[in-house]
Amino acid sequence: MLQKKLMQWASKVREQTDIQARFVLWNGQHLDFGKVDSPPITIHIKDPSFISDLLAPSMSKLGEAYVRGKIDFEGKLSDIIELGFSIARNVNMNKLRFFTDYFPHTRKSDLQSIQFHYDVSNEFYKLWLDPNMVYSCAYFEYGDETLEEAQIKKIDHILTKIQLQPGQTLLDIGCGWGALVIRAAQKFDVKCVGITLSENQCALAREHVKAAGLEDRVEIRLQDYRDISGKFDRITSVGMFEHVGRKHLVEYFRIIRDLLVDDGIAMNHGITSVSTDMKDTNLGASDFIDKYIFPNGELPHVGQAITALQEGGLEVFDAENLRRHYARTLSLWADNFEKNADAVQQLIDPERYRAWRLYLAGCAYSFKHDQMSIYQLVCHKADRIADTIPWSRRYMYD
Repeated sequence: MLQKKLMQWASKVREQTDIQARFVLWNGQHLDFGKVDSPPITIHIKDPSFISDLLAPSMSKLGEAYVRGKIDFEGKLSDIIELGFSIARNVNMNKLRFFTDYFPHTRKSDLQSIQFHYDVSNEFYKLWLDPNMVYSCAYFEYGDETLEEAQIKKIDHILTKIQLQPGQTLLDIGCGWGALVIRAAQKFDVKCVGITLSENQCALAREHVKAAGLEDRVEIRLQDYRDISGKFDRITSVGMFEHVGRKHLVEYFRIIRDLLVDDGIAMNHGITSVSTDMKDTNLGASDFIDKYIFPNGELPHVGQAITALQEGGLEVFDAENLRRHYARTLSLWADNFEKNADAVQQLIDPERYRAWRLYLAGCAYSFKHDQMSIYQLVCHKADRIADTIPWSRRYMYD
């Protein structure tokens, strides 16, 4: 019965797609798709129960099958990702689900989500990030930069955008391993506070600050953004608001407003959805990411982010789309992950290894094909005319 259903599925796929692949069944039988004798991709189906996943495919189901060892594959990982999206898109086109639920995003749930994602181990992230361990979209000014160069350029691009000046104070919400606050203190001679909910990040970031001799100018705190007090001349948030939750965005931006001095400037750098109605444009990949990688993550459309920012008392005066920059960043991360696969597997269990392998390559595909985007939004208090803001964007590139 299973093989009969599989044959029916194969016939449907051949009608609707032009994939080049071979499926090898648990009994040695194989099904070829496409017109070449030696397809570039081979999928080994080790568990017959995978057939039910193929009959109503999604990226979540296909990804989980690999993580659980139901299937394995031969071929380039990027080709495998494209095959998965092609099957899910063409066979299940009319069955996209919609995001209508929201996650609670309490202090406890946010802490658990952050620790699940970021506290895998510092050594794990060192194996595939750049030497400064910047875990966010890089900035490729010319397109030929190394990952390390592009990450430094991203930090400098941000600090230039917010017009950071010597003697000012900077708050970095979601500071990671401290690269931005360290660069800010070194290059602009400012006092910085960086906050994170990850114990691993906090500990290593403090080591980085100490090694740089910046303990008098940079403070790293293990702290929730809702618990910050004081006033800051500049505020940055890079790759953090994805954890906030759509229902809490207005509160989040209002907190940033309240922490800014009257003529202060803030910048939010974050991943966004490409659909305003929260349609799952990546064919179920979000379910996979939520389960295995990034619990409770919620992506608003950039328009919804700007609306929430405005309702929180801030005004955007500059917006920049870095989608193709993130596609390249993720591709370089995925390449590093593959190059260091043996070392990675010494640090994490097989299921987590497979999940992260798919996650990095899959996200590179999603950004490349406009299934997700990312924006830098520079803003100031909405009820003020900021005379210090230049009339043009030229200052960002001088």
